[in-house]
Amino acid sequence: MVINLKEIKPSDVQNYLQHAIAPRPICFASTIDKEGNINLSPFSFFNLFSSNPPIVIFSPARRVRDNTTKHTLQNVLEVKEVVINIVDYDMVHQVSLASCEFTKGVNEFTKAGFTMEAATMVQPPMVKESKIKLECIVNEVKPLGTDAGAGNLVICKVICMHIDESILDENNKIDQTKIQHVARLGGDWYCKVDESNLFKVEKPNTQLGIGVDALPADIRNSKILTGNNLGQLANVHEIPLVDPSFFDDTLKNIIQYYSINPEEMEKELHWYAKELLDAEKVKEAWQVLLALN
Repeated sequence: MVINLKEIKPSDVQNYLQHAIAPRPICFASTIDKEGNINLSPFSFFNLFSSNPPIVIFSPARRVRDNTTKHTLQNVLEVKEVVINIVDYDMVHQVSLASCEFTKGVNEFTKAGFTMEAATMVQPPMVKESKIKLECIVNEVKPLGTDAGAGNLVICKVICMHIDESILDENNKIDQTKIQHVARLGGDWYCKVDESNLFKVEKPNTQLGIGVDALPADIRNSKILTGNNLGQLANVHEIPLVDPSFFDDTLKNIIQYYSINPEEMEKELHWYAKELLDAEKVKEAWQVLLALN
C-alpha cells in the first residue's frame, strides 16, 4: 500500500504516523500561566536533541478535531518555564487521565491524583510521583503551521534534574532495569520497558567495524545467519584469527559427525554460530565459523 499524505484526511495522517513512528517517550509537562494557573498534560511528540547544551523538545500540536491549541502551549508562551516529568508504569493510568481536556484553570494534579512538589529553579511544580524530573527554561516556541494537526516545537533547556535514588546503581547512574519506562504507540496502545524486553546492542567501537561487505562470502551469503547476525560479526575491526586454545564440545561433535559432508557441516556450523550470536557470544561464534577454514 502506498499513501500520498496529501490525499487523505488529517486524522488518517495522524493515525498512520503515530502507529508507524513508535514507541515515543512521553513528556509529562507541568506549566503555569501568568495568573498562576497550573496545567499538567502528557505529550508523546518528545525527545532529547542535545546534551551540551542539554536540549529537549516536545510538541503540543493543534487539535486535529477543531484546530484549537492546548493550555500547555498557551502557558509556555506566557511563562517560559516547564517541568518535564518522566513517565513510568506505576503512573501511566493517572497520566492518561491528565490528558482529558479539562477547562482552563482546572488543576490536573488534583484531577489525576498527583502530588505537587515545588521545583528548585522554575515556577511550575513537579510531579512528586515521577522518579525523574527535568526543570527547564523554554528557549523558543516554533510553530510548524496553523492548520489542524500542526505541531509547535517547545525547545527547552534542562537546567536541573531530580532523580529518585531508588533507580540509581552503585555508581549513582540511572539503572535501566530499575525504571519501567512507558512509551506511546498508536491509538490506545502503550509499551512498558522492563527486564523481560530489555536487550543490549554493542555500540561500534572507535575502531571501525569491517562491514558486512568484508565478511567471507560463505558467511555473508549464509541462508541461516540473519541480518542482525551479520551485523554482529561485521562489528569487529578485523577478522579474528583462529584461536588454537578455543575448545567447544558442540563444535568438536559437528566436525567429527559431518567431516565427510562439507555442505552439511557448513550448515550445522552456521546454525551453531547463530545460536551463539543470539546469546551475544560473538567471539565464540567467530571461532565456530573459522573452523570451516
